[in-house]
Amino acid sequence: MRRRNWLALTFAASLVPGLGWAKTYTVDPDHSSVTFRVRHLFTEVQGRFRQFKGTIVFDPASPETAKVDGTIQAGSVDTDVKQRDDDLRSANFFDVAKTPEILFESTQVTDVNKTDMTGKVHGNLTMHGVTKPVVLDAKFLGEAKDPWGNNKAGFHAEGKIDRRDWGLTWNKALETGNVLVGNDVTIRIDAETAVGE
Repeated sequence: MRRRNWLALTFAASLVPGLGWAKTYTVDPDHSSVTFRVRHLFTEVQGRFRQFKGTIVFDPASPETAKVDGTIQAGSVDTDVKQRDDDLRSANFFDVAKTPEILFESTQVTDVNKTDMTGKVHGNLTMHGVTKPVVLDAKFLGEAKDPWGNNKAGFHAEGKIDRRDWGLTWNKALETGNVLVGNDVTIRIDAETAVGE
């Protein structure tokens, strides 16, 4: 009886696109990175966040049904310069005392190319107490067992945002008429994940 019920449930699930064989992929922070780039004066400064977590519910046969959730600890920002990192944590920028987390929750996936396993992940990014929609170009890099027999998978995503949309407006005018810090921030996520059912 139990086997019959299980077979019926499996068959029913297989009729619903994206529901039958989706797996939950949990981001491994030790083998993943969340980085950003922003112009400072003439060159670009690169930084990263050291503390983050995330999950991806994904079916390679139906990538358009994927769901993504992520949390970043804003206070873990690291640009290799302590004074600059302290400024980024202050009320001038992330104001981590009031808004310690950066959140992302996907809403839909569009422009899927099943041959290249690419698509656009739309979602809501909450940062500095403000929630705004963003779009990330994403790619599924594949799935395999590591040398210890653990199922692993890789994902890549990147996009560009205007920091002013999240109230991160601090800047300094230059004598040339330009400003010290650029407004466009390029975000890049490279995630190695553990695979669950």
